[in-house]
Amino acid sequence: MTTAEDIEKAVEKLAPPELARFRAWFEEFDAQQFDAAIERDARTGKLDALADEALAAHRGGRSRDL
Repeated sequence: MTTAEDIEKAVEKLAPPELARFRAWFEEFDAQQFDAAIERDARTGKLDALADEALAAHRGGRSRDL
């Protein structure tokens, strides 16, 4: 069995209050991982082309107010 499978089996056995606690923890953990990836991509320039494209679209009148 893989580690992921072990975790899946353990999660399946959680009582509802513990499952809710795990779910809240994982949601926060996942959000932090996502934020870190975005920050890392921004620092290394991986998002520069997308930003340039968005700015060009805005300057070209292809954007709208939210």
